[in-house]
Amino acid sequence: MIVPIVGNVTYPITLDPTVWIFDDRKILLEEAFLHTSEKEMTEEEKYKNAIQNNDWYHHEHIKPPVNKSISKKEREEALKNSYVMPIHHFLEHAEINSDAKNVSLETNKGNINISLNQLWNSYLLFAVNGKIVSENGPVHLYFKDGSNQDKPIKGISKIIIE
Repeated sequence: MIVPIVGNVTYPITLDPTVWIFDDRKILLEEAFLHTSEKEMTEEEKYKNAIQNNDWYHHEHIKPPVNKSISKKEREEALKNSYVMPIHHFLEHAEINSDAKNVSLETNKGNINISLNQLWNSYLLFAVNGKIVSENGPVHLYFKDGSNQDKPIKGISKIIIE
């Protein structure tokens, strides 16, 4: 149930989507493709976006932001929903080399090639109804623009940066 990111990177890393269910960076699947305007964002959302878009945040905060204490109700709610995780958080830590342009996704149906930009602007589906993605898992890839929302790339077992 792990997904390595290897190839043209400084630091090959291994993703373990089974531990993301209580990670603050996760997004509800049904909200992932909604385009919220800046006016509709709450002050808290604006603050989170500002922090996450600053370089100092990524260098100063090596550990992922995870709920320190979560109520029983919040835990039960988390275990009922479907979630995606923006992949860019992990690509930043792998430190992709500047000459990298393409990506090969190793799947259970063969390799699928996409651009590095497409990968950077993607989500990984890791939980369906609060459970790990067992059918064609461990993750499915959705482009943030929603262009493959009806046909995500499934069965990804390795991400190779070229």
